[in-house]
Amino acid sequence: MKGKSAAVIGSGIAGLAAAIRLAVKGFDVTVFEAAAEPGGKMGEKTILGYRFDTGPSIFTMPQLIDELFQLCGKNPRDYINYQKLNPVFNYFYEDGTVINAPHGAEKFAEEIASKTTEEKETVLRFLQACETKYKLTHKVFLERSLHKPLNYLNYETLYGVLNFGKIQAFKTMNEANHRQFKDPRVIQLFNRYASYNGSNPFSAPATLNVIAHIEINMGAYFPVGGMYSVISALYKLAAEMGVDFKFNTVVSSIITANGKATGLRTAETAYPFDIVVSNMDVFNTYQDLIPDAPKPKLTLRQPKSSSVIVFYWGIMKMFPELGLHNIFFSRSDKEEFHYVFEKNRVFADPTVYVHVSSKVNESDAPEGCENWFVMVTVPNNSGQDWDRFVRLTRKNVIAKLNTALKTDVQPLIGCEAILDPRRIEAETFSAFGAVFGNASNSPYSAFLRHPNFSSKIKNLYFCGGSVHPGPGIPLCLLSAKIATDLVK
Repeated sequence: MKGKSAAVIGSGIAGLAAAIRLAVKGFDVTVFEAAAEPGGKMGEKTILGYRFDTGPSIFTMPQLIDELFQLCGKNPRDYINYQKLNPVFNYFYEDGTVINAPHGAEKFAEEIASKTTEEKETVLRFLQACETKYKLTHKVFLERSLHKPLNYLNYETLYGVLNFGKIQAFKTMNEANHRQFKDPRVIQLFNRYASYNGSNPFSAPATLNVIAHIEINMGAYFPVGGMYSVISALYKLAAEMGVDFKFNTVVSSIITANGKATGLRTAETAYPFDIVVSNMDVFNTYQDLIPDAPKPKLTLRQPKSSSVIVFYWGIMKMFPELGLHNIFFSRSDKEEFHYVFEKNRVFADPTVYVHVSSKVNESDAPEGCENWFVMVTVPNNSGQDWDRFVRLTRKNVIAKLNTALKTDVQPLIGCEAILDPRRIEAETFSAFGAVFGNASNSPYSAFLRHPNFSSKIKNLYFCGGSVHPGPGIPLCLLSAKIATDLVK
């Protein structure tokens, strides 16, 4: 294998993982990145002494990061460390209820029982069912290609098929959660997990409740130094493994010949490669880089996920009632998701997520201050008046936080930056600014995600949140594993 060459388009977390895995296989790997630094959506910025992670902020399954270092014969702790979170989330409701969600099923169930009308045993049964979903799906759907028939000839797949009813693929999250719980606050809490992959809990399959198991039962973590430290560590590892990085370099096309990917082209030159891996959104890969190639029309026509508006605020005060992760719930999640997915508009009373990394990494804000990453779910970009939507959302978010925190947020904002679907689309090459690729709003959505390889163009592979198995840090890492395992 020595001497074979591979190109990776994009240095998001999946692109970095794919580059490392290919280097372990003996490939000479070159990563092409349009930006000046690695990370893709998982970036960072500093404004007037406030440091912000600009993208994903919820970190689970750190063993998938550690595995990359172990594959290279390295000790992960020489590169990165993690802190297990407890509590994991703080949930704020309009009626004044505050749930401080601890790690672990027992403690979590006790907290729910003490703050709502649900019984501890009811919550424990639900979390046990979520764990069962995970055990039935992770080997079959998350760690293997769904598009290779031989992958179905194993015990795990047979076991999964025999227990298919337990994953509740033909019941929506909201239906399953309503059947399990009576307290609307608890239903809303578990419905929110659909937003982790940009989906609608009133349409998405209850299979997605597996996310609750991963976060609550398995645990959530925070990387020492912030989320971008994960990217920094993987970039360092890739460089040590001989991966070459070409930053500020936009790929203009993938070169094909006789049904094979043979290289890629930039504005300056053409590069020959034995294989090409695209970490770019699969929709844009086909539209922009191989426009004349046969397209998987069914996959590319699938409805896109939601997007987000993010306000990066330097807050000139400390709020002891806030933790690292905080959710301020809408009065009506049904109406909220209807606005996002049916009306393609922002909702006047959105659920607001506030991430404050300075709670753990104190250097992320000046003394006596906090860095707030404030995010709401919005539609993807279909030509809406985003300037107006951003103004309305900012006003509504501040009003909601003022009520919940009994303060006036506006004069506390010492600095601000804003991210909206237009910028997401332009800066990260995400089709329509849809942060999570295709939505998962049908029982068949897992099977409709694009495979990690091209069936029409040999030696062309795909990784990242827009392809199988889906968005989010763990799934992006698994997409890189699946894609590179297919490379012979």
